[in-house]
Amino acid sequence: MQDQEHQNLNPDVNAAAEAADAGAPEEALAPEARIAALEAELADMKEQFLRSRADLENQRRRTQEEVAAAHKYAVNKLAQELLPVKDSLEMALADQSGQFDNLKFGVDLTLKQLAAAFEKVQIREIAPAAGDRLDPHQHQAMTMEPSDLEPNTIVRVMQKGYLIADRVLRPAMVVVSKPKS
Repeated sequence: MQDQEHQNLNPDVNAAAEAADAGAPEEALAPEARIAALEAELADMKEQFLRSRADLENQRRRTQEEVAAAHKYAVNKLAQELLPVKDSLEMALADQSGQFDNLKFGVDLTLKQLAAAFEKVQIREIAPAAGDRLDPHQHQAMTMEPSDLEPNTIVRVMQKGYLIADRVLRPAMVVVSKPKS
């Protein structure tokens, strides 16, 4: 439709365009017709440029909105998995029976719910064993103890660490060996 509007507005442009399409050499066109054809082509290119620029701006804006929403709701999955754990803990606190075995059983079930929730959101434990080599990417040496073990070998774990996907969320805190002096 816009092409028709451009053609209807300037008949010289039509003639120049037809002559160019027919294979007429550019030098054979009248200078006014050639200028008119070039101006029409420039106007068309400018319009295409402005449309492309607007499309890119709209795409950039939509992408920014999607990234903002992803950041805002990224914790959604974890929150949904943790709600049953919270409910179980509240029920355990509300229990007035005084039966220690029932409370212990409930806490054990709650821990299993939490472990399942962690698994669903890709949170895994870093639980090194005594005798493992210190991995500075996953372990944090809190102190050193004289030991018969090779230096920089884990003697005991003070606190487990955690990975989220493949990134360390918290390193395992460990005690490492040092040579006896």
